[in-house]
Order: sequence, then C-alpha cells, then structure tokens
Amino acid sequence: MKKVVRVYGGVLRLVRLLPADTRPYYAKYARENFVNYREVDVSETPLDELYQRAYNHSLWVLKKYSIDESAAKMLKEICFE
Repeated sequence: MKKVVRVYGGVLRLVRLLPADTRPYYAKYARENFVNYREVDVSETPLDELYQRAYNHSLWVLKKYSIDESAAKMLKEICFE
C-alpha cells in the first residue's frame, strides 16, 4: 500500500508541471484512477501492471504538453523498484 501512495504522489508532482488550466482535470483523473485501483482484484491484475499503466499514461500526458520525459524519472524509479 505504501508504494501505491508513493506512485500517486509522483503522478501528482508531474501534474504540477502541466499548464495551469489543465491541472485540475488531470489531478481529478489521477485521483479517480487510484481510488479505482483499490477495488482491483490483485489476483486478476497484478499491481506491477497498474504501476506500468500509471507510468505510461504519465509519459503520454507529458509528451502531449511538450514536457521532457526526464521529469518522470522519479516516478519511473518508484514504479519499477
């Protein structure tokens, strides 16, 4: 559970790098996804897969707003430790 909170925090740190008018949308989107992750059956979907998905989606959003992928280095370290 501690790792989930760290991943969520990492995603929120990346949201702060986005343009101001997009931050509320992506913060809400992240919160809803992580709330939904609590209801996931870990035997069907491993947590590692969910971490991979969170990281990949974060990279996609960063690219969309032309933010360097290196900003997600810390999130990558958390997700794949």
